[in-house]
Order: sequence, then C-alpha cells, then structure tokens
Amino acid sequence: MPADFSGTWNLLSSDNLEGYMVALGIDFATRKIAKMLKPQKVIEQNGDSFTIHTYSSLRNYFVTFKVGKEFDEDTKGLDNRKCKSLVTWNNDRLTCVQKGEKKNRGWTHWIEGDLLHLEMFCEGEVCKQTYQRA
Repeated sequence: MPADFSGTWNLLSSDNLEGYMVALGIDFATRKIAKMLKPQKVIEQNGDSFTIHTYSSLRNYFVTFKVGKEFDEDTKGLDNRKCKSLVTWNNDRLTCVQKGEKKNRGWTHWIEGDLLHLEMFCEGEVCKQTYQRA
C-alpha cells in the first residue's frame, strides 16, 4: 500500500532553492523574496488522486492529479509555464516528470516519520526541502 501523504506540512529547511529558481528563469527580485518564505503544504489524498495546495504570503499554488495519468499543468504562480506532467509511484515515493520548455524538470515527494521530503529538479539543479507535519 502506498504511503499516505494527507495532512498539513510546514517548511523546516530548504537547500539550493536559489539555484533551482535560476534554472527556472525566475527573476532576481522574486528569488530574493521566495528564499525568505516558509510555505505550508496541504495535501489531500484519496487513493491515487491528489490535490496539493502550497500556501505562502507571496503566492499560492495548487495542483490536482491522479497517479499514472498525464495531465496539463499550468505553473502560474511559480514560473508561469505550461507543461505535461506525469506522477508515478516509485515504491513509497511520488515522482513527477514535467515535460515542457525546461529540460529534466520534475519533483519527488516521500515521507520519513513526521517529515515530508521534496526534491525539485530542473536542468541539473536540485532543491531539497523538508517539511514537518503540523
């Protein structure tokens, strides 16, 4: 049975967010503000169906998907691009591949205890974030 990601998660740490945002082409001022934010994720999981809300004082973002089904993703509020995304299970990890303007882009989520880990990658840059269950 896959992991249950449901819950509210608060950011504890973020490593290489700057490099990841540069790879996405996010402007200097937005990068400086984004590095100071402490976003909260609210994940709703029903089997293989997910809704992930990311809240911050700068911008909010949400995505809804079903594992194994490709979907059109509009990253408005992040880097404002459109891509084709596919999320799959890799054991107890959720892995997303995003095909579009940026190469080798996507993310992986997994849980260890009360920690939610997120690795976001784009064009060789990797940002590692850790969230604590609220």
